[in-house]
Amino acid sequence: MAAPDVISTNPVRDVCDYDLLFDCVHCGLCAEACPTYIVSRCEMDSPRGRIYLMKSLAEGRIELDDDAARHLDLCLGCRGCETACPSGVHYGRLIEGARSFVERNHSRGFVDRLKRRAVSAIFPYPKRLQALLAPLRLVDLLGLRPALRATVPRTMRDWLDLLPPLKGISSPLPEAATVSPSADAAAVVVHHGCVAQVLANSENLNSEHLLAAAGYRVVHLETTSCCGALDLHSGNAARAHEFARTNVRALKLSGADAIVSAASGCSVAIAEYGDLLKDDPEFAEDARAVSSKVRDLSSLLLDAPASPMREFRCRVTYHDACHLAHGLGVREAPRKLIASIPGVTLVELPESDLCCGSAGSYNLTEPAMARELARRKADNIVATGADYVVLANPGCEFQIAAELLRRGSKIKVVHLADFLATASR
Repeated sequence: MAAPDVISTNPVRDVCDYDLLFDCVHCGLCAEACPTYIVSRCEMDSPRGRIYLMKSLAEGRIELDDDAARHLDLCLGCRGCETACPSGVHYGRLIEGARSFVERNHSRGFVDRLKRRAVSAIFPYPKRLQALLAPLRLVDLLGLRPALRATVPRTMRDWLDLLPPLKGISSPLPEAATVSPSADAAAVVVHHGCVAQVLANSENLNSEHLLAAAGYRVVHLETTSCCGALDLHSGNAARAHEFARTNVRALKLSGADAIVSAASGCSVAIAEYGDLLKDDPEFAEDARAVSSKVRDLSSLLLDAPASPMREFRCRVTYHDACHLAHGLGVREAPRKLIASIPGVTLVELPESDLCCGSAGSYNLTEPAMARELARRKADNIVATGADYVVLANPGCEFQIAAELLRRGSKIKVVHLADFLATASR
């Protein structure tokens, strides 16, 4: 990171919200909550180090070179540091701003650029992703994935492992009996996401079935657009704003009293539309209203009258998806629901809220660090002796399942909505 000729103590570059940088008092309590620091033990790969780096870039004391970009790229955006921080640093806003600055001002290598552009062009658009995966769907229908996996190069094999079996992935479990919602029942909409509706749609459908069975009035969006989280995490702020506006329109028109997503990253993105669009005169007020309605599936189900469940004897551990725990602060509600099922033994997972390495598309753009974190997570899961690891984010599900598959483990990785639906049948 080369130093410039002129050193300034005032912002000379629009790297991020400069004033927010001063909330950090450099105490270092965030370090042991940061997955990349835990693995690398490199100060510049800690939140404190990255904040110092952002400030130095903003003040013109260093240049944006490959080394500086690398430290910012390696951040997972898990926001574990926000939970640990006693000063209330808004690290998520800072890293999103810094990544937008990097994308505007840094020239990446060809392979890295190609990979990121492919993710950006495909993942937020379900029809494109479906078309890309059509050949693999046929492979799965013919039962040929093990043969394919054995013949492709390691990098492609690792990517292939991240994809769940595509045969029947959109099918929910048989629908449970629902109750007729009362006239004053709260209306709930499940935002189906972009990747989730292609690779894990049963989680959306089972979320709707569980809510309907609990007495809520489930409403639907006419069309579902990407929430914008992938763009926020990768520095494409302009398109993130466009997706946010589209969703604010649709969610307002739905008339829902509560908004749920089976993907915790989507939930947090929607919950922060109010801040994202605060300077947009046309959307600011509606965005705040939409953000205020974001709820978690487990919290809504706990608020409803309990439904009797059959005995389901198994040993379960629970993984805290980063954005659910650190973004929305939801930890106990999913555990209460799981523990309430007759026959279930809930075992606490060590480092349950440490990122598994999925982080949106991080496991594609930063595979080495993602794999190291997946190994650490799988070690802890295996040590519990669980039959199931339950979680509330499809990205975590794919990441953890891939690592357990590589180990030949029989532990099942299941989204909370699918697990509850199974237990209620």
